Amino acid sequence: MSDSTITPVFVRLKLSLLRNGLRQSGGRKAAYIASAVCALLFAALQLIGLIALRGHAHVESLVVLAAAVLGLGWAVMPLFFPSGDETLDPTRLVMLPLRPRPLVRALLVASLVGIGPLFTLCLLIGSVVAVARGGAAFAVGVVAVVLALLVCVALARAVAAANVRLLTSRKGRDLAVLSGLVIAIGAQVVNFGAQRLGASGLGELDPAADVLRWVPPASAIGAVHAVGEGSYGLALAQLALTAGALAALLAVWSRHLTRLMTSPDGSTLPAAGTAARERTSSGLGRLLPAGRTGTVMERSLRYVWRDPKTKAAWVTSLAIGLIVPVFNAWQGTGSVYFACFAAGMLGIQMYNQFGQDTSAFWMVAMTISSTRDAYVELRARALALLLITLPYATLVTVVTTAVLGDWRRLPEALGLSFALLGAMLATGAWTSARFPYSIPQEGHKNVAPGQAGLAWISIFGGMIAAALLCAPVIALTIWLNVSAGGDDSTWLLLPVGAGYAAALTAVGLRFAAPQTARRLPEILTAVSKG
Repeated sequence: MSDSTITPVFVRLKLSLLRNGLRQSGGRKAAYIASAVCALLFAALQLIGLIALRGHAHVESLVVLAAAVLGLGWAVMPLFFPSGDETLDPTRLVMLPLRPRPLVRALLVASLVGIGPLFTLCLLIGSVVAVARGGAAFAVGVVAVVLALLVCVALARAVAAANVRLLTSRKGRDLAVLSGLVIAIGAQVVNFGAQRLGASGLGELDPAADVLRWVPPASAIGAVHAVGEGSYGLALAQLALTAGALAALLAVWSRHLTRLMTSPDGSTLPAAGTAARERTSSGLGRLLPAGRTGTVMERSLRYVWRDPKTKAAWVTSLAIGLIVPVFNAWQGTGSVYFACFAAGMLGIQMYNQFGQDTSAFWMVAMTISSTRDAYVELRARALALLLITLPYATLVTVVTTAVLGDWRRLPEALGLSFALLGAMLATGAWTSARFPYSIPQEGHKNVAPGQAGLAWISIFGGMIAAALLCAPVIALTIWLNVSAGGDDSTWLLLPVGAGYAAALTAVGLRFAAPQTARRLPEILTAVSKG
C-alpha cells in the first residue's frame, strides 16, 4: 500500500467501524442517533447564540474562553473515555507495514469523522462569525477554524498515544471513573459561573481571556479578532503560535507512534513481584477487627478501591455529596441542612450489597449457614461503609457550616446527618436481602436486563422508608427551633441523632439477617444474572 492511498483507506475504515457498531443492536443504534441529534441540536443552538452576540463589546472574551475549554475537553477525552473510539488505540496497527508520518496523516484525517469534530467545527465557526469584522478577518477566520480544529484533534490523539499502555490496562480503564467527578464539578462550576455572568456581565471574562488568547487553540480565534481591530502583527503571531502548537503535537504523536510500534510491551514483566508484594502486604488487615468481621470489612473496602463499578459509584457519591451543599452555601443560597445530602448519597452504597459481589456471591453464600452468620456479614459490611461515610458526612457538615458561618446549627445538622445515615444503613441492609439485583460487569449498565423494577423498589423504596424513619428526629428539630429558648437546647440533637442512628442500624441488621439466611438461593440467583 502506497503512502498516498493510506488516508482514504483509514477514512473508510472509520466509517465502517461506525456503521458496524450501529448494526450490533437496535438499542445501540437508537442511543447513537439520539445522542447525535442532541449534540447537533446543541451545536446549532450555540452557533445561533454566538452569531446573535456579534457586535457585543465583550464577545471576544467569551469565544476565546470557549475555545480554550474546548481544547481542554479534547485533551482529557481520551483519559476519561478510552473506549469511546476504537481507533484511539494505535497498537492495533502494530503488525501493519506503515511508516509513522503517513500513519499520522491518515489517522488525523480519519479523526475528523464523527460527532465530536462536527460539534467543534460548529462552535469554531460561530466564534469566528461573532468576532470577525471585515473581509480580511473572515479570510483569516477560515484558516483559524482549520488550525483550531486540527489542534483539538491532534491534542486528543497525542494524549491517547502517550498513554495508550495505561488506557488499555485495567487500572487505566479505571480513569473513566473520574468522569463522574469531572462532570459533577464541571456542572456546578458552570452553574456558578453562569450566575456570576448573569449578575456582572461578560466583562468578568476579560482578565482570563487576556491570558488564554495566547494559548492554542484559543489563540487562533484571538487572531481573527486582532485582524478585525487592525492588529495584523498580533494576528500573525497568534496564528503562528497555533500552527507551531499543531506541528509540535504532530511531532509528539509521531514519536509516540514510532515507540509503540517498535518497542515491546513490558507492562506485565514486574507483575509477579507486584503480586508477591501485595500478598505480603497486610497493613489494612492489621487495623481491622479479627475474625469474620475484619475479613468482610477488608473485602468490602477492596471492592471500593478495585472494582470499577463500585469505585465509580463511590466517586460520584463522594463528589456530589460535597459539591451540592458546599456550592450552594458558597453562592449564599444554601442551608446547613443541605449537608445531609452527603449522608444520603453515601447511604445509598448500602443498598444492593450482595449485587455488588455478582456471581462471586456464591463464595459468600457458602459461609452463611445461620442467622448469626448473616448478621455478622451484614454488620461487617455496614461497618466498612461507616469507616468512610461517618467521617466524610461529618467533614461535609463542618465545611458547609463554616462557609455559611452558622456554627450554632452545627450540632443539629450533624444529628440529622447521622440519623439519615443510620436509617439508610438499616433500610439498605433489609432491601439488599429482600430485593437483590445483578450489576453487569461489562458496559455502562448498572442493572441487568429484566431487573429494573427490583432496582427501583430497592433504592427508591428504601430511601422513602429511610426518610420516614428519620421523621422523629426531624420533628424534634422543628420543635426545638420553634419552641421558646430552643437555641439553648438544639445541641441535644447531636447525641439524640447519633443514638437514634445506632439503634436504627442495629434493628435494621436484626431484621435483615433472617431474610438473608432464609433467601440465600434466591439472592444467589438474582445477583448472578449479569
